[in-house]
Amino acid sequence: MPVGYGEAMTGKRSSITAPAGGTIFARMTQLATETGAVNLGQGFPDSDGPATVRDTAIEAINGGHNQYPPARGTGELLAAIARHQQRWYGIELDPASEILVTTGATEAIAASVLSLVSPGDEVVMFEPYYDSYAAMVERAGGVRRTVPLRFPDFAVDEAALEAAFSERTAVVLLNTPHNPTGKVFTREELAFIGELATRHDAIVMCDEVYEHLAFAPHEHVPMATLPGMAERTLTFGSGGKTFNTTGWKIGWVTGPADLVAVVNGAKQYVTFGTGTPLQLGIASGLEMSDDFFTGLREDMALRRDVLADGLRAADFDVVVPQGGYFVLADAAPHGVTDAEQYALELPEAAGVVAVPASVFCDDAEASGMASVMRFAFCKKRSTIDEAVTRLVDTYGQRA
Repeated sequence: MPVGYGEAMTGKRSSITAPAGGTIFARMTQLATETGAVNLGQGFPDSDGPATVRDTAIEAINGGHNQYPPARGTGELLAAIARHQQRWYGIELDPASEILVTTGATEAIAASVLSLVSPGDEVVMFEPYYDSYAAMVERAGGVRRTVPLRFPDFAVDEAALEAAFSERTAVVLLNTPHNPTGKVFTREELAFIGELATRHDAIVMCDEVYEHLAFAPHEHVPMATLPGMAERTLTFGSGGKTFNTTGWKIGWVTGPADLVAVVNGAKQYVTFGTGTPLQLGIASGLEMSDDFFTGLREDMALRRDVLADGLRAADFDVVVPQGGYFVLADAAPHGVTDAEQYALELPEAAGVVAVPASVFCDDAEASGMASVMRFAFCKKRSTIDEAVTRLVDTYGQRA
C-alpha cells in the first residue's frame, strides 16, 4: 500500500518513489551495458525518427529559436496538436486554453495528478500500470485502487472495477493502448469506465501516448470522444513514441480549459517551458501525411510478430499485443516463478535484457504476472533478430 500523506511529508522514503537501485528501467539498462546483452527492457527505439522532424529542429536551433518558449508551448506546436486531434478524432480544441505542452507525457501525468489529487483522494487505475502512475498518486497523498488486467486475456472485470469506485474516488487513470499489456481498450469498455466516472463525478486522465500504435484490426478510441466525456477528461499525448524522439521529452495534455489551467498551475513551477526547437520539430511531425502514420503502424506490427514468433520458439507463452511497444511473455515453461529474479539472471544466461512485468503490479499473483516478462519490439529489425537468436539458442531446445 502507498504511504500516507503524513509519512511522505516527514521525508520517509517508499519503495516506489525511491528504490535503492533506481527504477527498474535504469537497473536493467545498466545490466545490458555491463553484460553486453541486447536491451529489450527499456522502451526506447534504437533508430532515428523522420528526417523532417529532425531537420526542422536543427533549422530552429540554427535559426535562433533557443530561448524559453511561451509557458503553455510554442504557437506552432499548440496549433499542430489542435489540428492533429481534429484530423484524427474530430476533437475541436482551443490552442490557447485547452492544450498545455509538457516535458514528456510523464510530466503531464505528474502535473495532473499533483494538481488534481488531494490527500486521501482515491485514484482508480488498472494493473499492471506504468510505474510513474503509482509514484505520483503516492506523492500527491492519494490512495490508488487497482483493478487487475489478468494475463493472458487482460479482460476488464466489470464487477471489480465498479467495486473499486467509492464516494472518495477523484480520478480514474487510464492508459490505451496499454503499457505493458498491449491491450487496446474497446469503445464498450471505455464507455463503461466513463459511466462509472460520471456517476462518481471523477476526472478521467487518459494516457494515449501509443495512439498511433494500435494494430489492425484494433482501433484506438480516445476517451474524450465518448458522449459526455470531453468535459471531464484530460488526455496525455507525446511525440516521443510516434517520431522515435523519446529523448526530446515533448508531451502535452489536452482537455477542458479549467482543468488544463489547474494542471498548468503545477507544471509552471517545475519546468516552465520545454525545448523550444524540439517543439517545432514535433509540430512538423504532427503535420505529416497519413502514409507516415499508416506505415509506422504496419512496420511496428511486423516487428511485433518477429519478436512474438521468436519468443514462442524459445518456449515462452506469448500474448500478441494489440498495440504499443511491448510483448508480454510468460517464462513459466522455463520453471520461472519469480520474474524479478529471472530478469536479473537473463542477461548472463541468454544475453538479453527484459523487464519483469511483476514490477508494474501491486499484486503480481492476482494479475497473473509473477513469471511474466516484458520485451520491447520498438527496435531495429537487426536488434530483434539478434535477441531472438540468443533466446532460441538458449531455450529453443526445450520447445
